[in-house]
Amino acid sequence: MLNKINVLLNNIIGGCVGVFVGHGLFVIFDYKKHPDLYAMQSAPWYASIMYYGAAMLSVIVAAVIIKLIVKHILKQS
Repeated sequence: MLNKINVLLNNIIGGCVGVFVGHGLFVIFDYKKHPDLYAMQSAPWYASIMYYGAAMLSVIVAAVIIKLIVKHILKQS
């Protein structure tokens, strides 16, 4: 059961990284295509990339902590 949790956490980490990279590339390409739309905003064009990065980082830190707990439990048994 704990190995399944470890695999699930690996998938969550990989998915978070994939969403972050995909969103970042989309925003970069959209900014290059429509820079005037981003000029009207009060926030810089890369602000959403930073928000996704912060969310990704918090999820990855939580997953790594859970992985360390699972590894410690597996080591004891």
